[in-house]
Amino acid sequence: MADTRQDSRTPDIWEEHAALYARTLGAACAGPVTSLLDAAQVGPGTRVLDVGTGPGTVAGAATDRGARVTAVDSSATMARLAREAAPRARTLVAALPLLPFRDATFDAAVGNFVLGHAGPTRAVLAELRRVVRPGGRVALTCWTDIPAAGQTILGRALRAAGAPRVPLARMRPPDSGYPGDIAGMVELLAGAGLRGAACRRLAWDHRVGQASWSDGLTRMLETGLLTPPADPVAVTRIVRQATELSAPFLAPNGELRLPHVALLAHGWH
Repeated sequence: MADTRQDSRTPDIWEEHAALYARTLGAACAGPVTSLLDAAQVGPGTRVLDVGTGPGTVAGAATDRGARVTAVDSSATMARLAREAAPRARTLVAALPLLPFRDATFDAAVGNFVLGHAGPTRAVLAELRRVVRPGGRVALTCWTDIPAAGQTILGRALRAAGAPRVPLARMRPPDSGYPGDIAGMVELLAGAGLRGAACRRLAWDHRVGQASWSDGLTRMLETGLLTPPADPVAVTRIVRQATELSAPFLAPNGELRLPHVALLAHGWH
């Protein structure tokens, strides 16, 4: 997620595939949104900054609560999707860790799965603290070191099919890591000067039609977003493995209920 001041940053790999992200990984990431906004105490009139808004899921939910929302993303394509999803929010193309806002502009800053994708984590937290007023809140979700069963299906399918994964550094630059455990997140937020730092584990089921899930997985494999572009035979093999692994989570109505977990960390300025 880079702006013109940060052109050394790794390009956003989803820029050309924002719509695909919105209906696949973006949909899976929507599970914690209510808890995220609750942790930031977002309500009517709250001045909220949603960083790394992606397709605008958090921004839309915050405006539904009556909040005054500013949403930012480094991807112009994502920002366009966010404007469509949350037309009452102010949406800008901007990126962490250098945001175009004055100190103490917002009552709350939230980020849904932004840590690890938006630059060095300590710099990100320092910037979020800067733009939040004294007494304002910062709330963030991030992935844990121990995923739930629904989050392991793709990796297991790739291994079973003998297909390589994209190097982790492409998805998460090595200098922007964060601790994937509760104690580490509390320490990180407290070290950034956030008071009352706390973190807990969230669990939810990503509910999606089996056909839609398989189609989204096929598209991601074809575009090379998660693994080097696969030929049609390899794609079929991987999707077949994933379908078998997902079978225990298939409901009678054809809906998959894939277990997911994440961390929710928060504190105040």
